[in-house]
Amino acid sequence: MKKLYPITLSRALSRALSSSSSSASAQSTAFPLKHVTKGNFESALAELRRHVAAADFVAIDLEMSGVTSAPWRESFEFDRSDVRYLKVKDSAEKFAVVQFGVCPFRWDSSKLSFIAHPHNFYVFPRQEVPIDGPSYEFLWQTTSIEFLAKYQFDFNACIREGISYLSRGQEKEALRRLSMAYEDELSDTWCNMKEVRDIPINRIADVLFAERIKNRFSEWRDGLLQDRNGGSQLQWNSNDSKQQFQTVFFKMRPALNLTGFTSHQFRLIQLVINKHFKDLSYVRVNGDDLCSQQLVVYTESKDDRDLLMKEVKDENRRVAEMKIQAAIGFRHVIDLLSSEQKLIVGHNCFLDIAHVYSKFIGPLPSAAEEFVSSVNEYFPHIVDTKILLNADHVLQQRMKKSSTSLSSAFALLCPQIAVSTKSTGLTFQQCVQVEVQVDDMRSSNWNSGAKHEAGYDAFMTGCIFVQACSYLGIDFKLHSPSENLAHNEKLCKHVNHLYLSWINGDIIDLSTGNKVAELFGTNYFKKKYPNILFENIVLIWGFPSKLKARDIRECVSKVFGPTSVTSVYHLDETAVFVQFSKPEFVSDFLLLKETLEKSDGPISVLHPLAKLLEGGNTHAGNYETYKEICSSPISKVLFANQAEAVGIKWKREAVEPKIAVESKEHTSFWEENAVNNSTNSSEKSKQGKVHNAKKDMLCGNYEIIDSLYAAEVNQIRTNNL
Repeated sequence: MKKLYPITLSRALSRALSSSSSSASAQSTAFPLKHVTKGNFESALAELRRHVAAADFVAIDLEMSGVTSAPWRESFEFDRSDVRYLKVKDSAEKFAVVQFGVCPFRWDSSKLSFIAHPHNFYVFPRQEVPIDGPSYEFLWQTTSIEFLAKYQFDFNACIREGISYLSRGQEKEALRRLSMAYEDELSDTWCNMKEVRDIPINRIADVLFAERIKNRFSEWRDGLLQDRNGGSQLQWNSNDSKQQFQTVFFKMRPALNLTGFTSHQFRLIQLVINKHFKDLSYVRVNGDDLCSQQLVVYTESKDDRDLLMKEVKDENRRVAEMKIQAAIGFRHVIDLLSSEQKLIVGHNCFLDIAHVYSKFIGPLPSAAEEFVSSVNEYFPHIVDTKILLNADHVLQQRMKKSSTSLSSAFALLCPQIAVSTKSTGLTFQQCVQVEVQVDDMRSSNWNSGAKHEAGYDAFMTGCIFVQACSYLGIDFKLHSPSENLAHNEKLCKHVNHLYLSWINGDIIDLSTGNKVAELFGTNYFKKKYPNILFENIVLIWGFPSKLKARDIRECVSKVFGPTSVTSVYHLDETAVFVQFSKPEFVSDFLLLKETLEKSDGPISVLHPLAKLLEGGNTHAGNYETYKEICSSPISKVLFANQAEAVGIKWKREAVEPKIAVESKEHTSFWEENAVNNSTNSSEKSKQGKVHNAKKDMLCGNYEIIDSLYAAEVNQIRTNNL
């Protein structure tokens, strides 16, 4: 999935739909793939249950409406692990899943091959049950739409026929609200009696309508009493009356079915019934569809009336519960994968798993530790094929000659399956055979499927997994159907290991939450900034746009010394990370910046940092400030605007010394590189002296020489020891 940025949906979608429709006719693929929409979802789900139950593993793949909501939300080398999680969380919360590929694989020992059952589900977050608040909202990214259209994504099928869903959290909340409404005996949700009890009738038209309705109800009731054995319909004087009042039986009681009235008129009818007729009851019955039925029912006693109201409540509750169950939709697939406890296989799938949690389980936890623990509870066995591609020396070396993208890995490892792939020039061992079965059709020969169609991508992911397992030494000819593949001794050490960031090569263990040692002590990831110390980093934003990284390094180095800055990294055009050579430079810089901004003397104008502070919009903080900004659900395109929207300009605590927290050898992955500005208690008592010393430096008669600034800062630090 490419990384793109949000635009107005209507303009981009119309262009994408045009592209999709014009190129759809040119698409010709014989790859057997089960396309599933809301029209055939029930039958497809029943089949999928059988396939998953018999499967050795299930491969998945997702297509989303975008990846990053702003350029600075992308994954950077300077992102600590907890910040990377926050960026993944933001992506999963803001973008939609529009296609979900599920492909169970089962080993057929009689044919010595795997049988794959690829399913391609169109998913759309349609609001099927009433939920407080606005309708579902999500972001699209321009090139994401164009990217999907390029590969003939069917936008009409997604939006019109896509399968909706409720997460477990949404279902729980809907049932809670339903239970509360049911327990409220006066709730107008069920019988619509409460709200009209004291409505005054002031308008002449309302008075005339209420009187006419009262007369007609009296005629109808009197007719029932005169002829208890009759079921005939009351003869009204006009065709309109026949259409609006029809005698029916409801719950074994005579009733009038009311149609053709406005909502205001229905309220007046309720008022008339409640005020003038003790033996008539107004009820609204919710149908299985979105329609409801308005009735006036004759009851012979108060007990009969109470019984009727309970029956109506029970019926409405049953219908509401059925609607909630029907609205669960695609989440049934996720519940199936979770309940079967099968090995789940994805390709670079940490973001996919975050989407699964956010859409189908509940709101993503704010803390990464809680997320990891919860994911492992629902899906105890997950394998990332990108991990496996780097798990074997020989395979890793061969993959270095090609991209580890899904399509490239598939072409390289599965040349006999990817029929359209030409010779790679590499000699590989014999491929594990894979056949495809959809409905009653089973095939081992087909044309190449459509890339970036979730069902086909899930199939490719499963094929890569099978071949990678073969390279790890797993002989499927010896595989027993009763054996849990996740517990295979050659595979289990890679289970639940996922790349949190492919850019950095960071790997986490979902079962423990800890960092996993880089594969083979890996030199595979060549980092531009190999020695990142987060406690040494200052975040600066809002500086004059003319300043570049080199200019900022020069400004800071003139004050703190030529070797004080090890690197400067742009988040975007409005913000940079400055990494110092020593952690104490962080608090020194922040305090000096604050002092300069409060000073009106000539020194503040001629100071080397004056260029950086020009305009009065420059702000700074330590790495925790960056984390706080990333944790906000707001996403402005420019980082400086984001910081302003979050409300962070200057944080005094960023300057305060922090108690050192020594990292243990096996520290939690999420605590790695946590802030570690080591100071002792005596330093706190001397902060006032340091502050005064800096003021003296600014107000004294010092000659403005670069080396003098460096010497003065060093002297201040010496006083602070």
